[in-house]
Amino acid sequence: MTGFTEKQRKALLTAGVTAAVYLSFKFILPLFLPFLISYLIALILRPSANFLERKLRVKRRGKTYAVPIGVIGGIEMILILALLGAGFFYGGRRLFMEANQLVNAVPVWVQNFDEWLTGMCHSVETFCRLQEGVLVKMVQDVLLGTARAFKNATMPNLVVNSVSVFGFFIKVAIITVILFIASILSLQEMDELRERRYNSIFRREFSLLGKRLALTGNAWLRTQAVILFLTTCLCILTLIAIGNPYYIIAGIGIGLLDALPIFGTGTVLIPWGIFLMLQQKWYQGVMLLGLYLVCYFMREFVEAKLMGKKMGLSPLETLMSMYVGLQLFGFLGFILGPVGLMLIEDLVEEYWKNGNNTCNKRNNCDKISG
Repeated sequence: MTGFTEKQRKALLTAGVTAAVYLSFKFILPLFLPFLISYLIALILRPSANFLERKLRVKRRGKTYAVPIGVIGGIEMILILALLGAGFFYGGRRLFMEANQLVNAVPVWVQNFDEWLTGMCHSVETFCRLQEGVLVKMVQDVLLGTARAFKNATMPNLVVNSVSVFGFFIKVAIITVILFIASILSLQEMDELRERRYNSIFRREFSLLGKRLALTGNAWLRTQAVILFLTTCLCILTLIAIGNPYYIIAGIGIGLLDALPIFGTGTVLIPWGIFLMLQQKWYQGVMLLGLYLVCYFMREFVEAKLMGKKMGLSPLETLMSMYVGLQLFGFLGFILGPVGLMLIEDLVEEYWKNGNNTCNKRNNCDKISG
């Protein structure tokens, strides 16, 4: 980089590292993502698998027999999945009961809505001095026409969508099997993989990437768990306060919906609150709209605050990196954005330091030879 100023060299280095990180995340990372996840699973299972592998060793006639650590890890994964399945089963019983009550209450809601809509139409007819039943008939025709149009639009695509959904589940099943096998193999060959990584010429880059992914992934999971817990608790308490009998299933559903970047709590709370206010249920409607505002600002503040604190970034840097990552990489951008920012900073600092050290050594050699 002879002929460039120090500022220009730093800018070119930053641009090059940024482009390399973006291209790696965009095109290379998706190909290795299942194996990266399996390696992380193996890291989590390794301590307990090592402990059990040592305890299960048997010595007979001077020889030591041991169960392969990969087999132990596979059994642990099966047991964990079984425990999670049992927890979801017993925990879902209460949700199923509320869902059953919800299904039974739907006809009553439809009837109440029909009576409310009919009453509104009669009020408008009286106010505008229209013939009785004209507006009701028009609204009925509009609703029936909308239903027929929706049916005609969706039915032709039903078979195609069914095939796509079937293909999606087949793909998920294949990826799950690959993850399971790759986790066992990663656990079995972890020492060899570490040795290869250490002997690689890119060991510094691998080390930085691994540290940043572990740090950011841990921070993101902890942050989302805290936000999900707080949002669910707020929703359940608010629904109890307004006297909703489905406070558990609705509170958990809204909390899970808030974890999705596209939907959020406003998808349910805003139309629900407005609908209640139109029915002149002011207290319930205001409570739901207020709950939406509280959840929205809580997520924006807590997410940036907790993740920034755990990763060493300011809340503004964290928020900006998550937004940029979301625009570039979709949902995974919530993790890849902060990871990319920290990785760019680390690599630029590392290469800049090494470049300056190399330049200083050359200058000293030139002075000595001169």
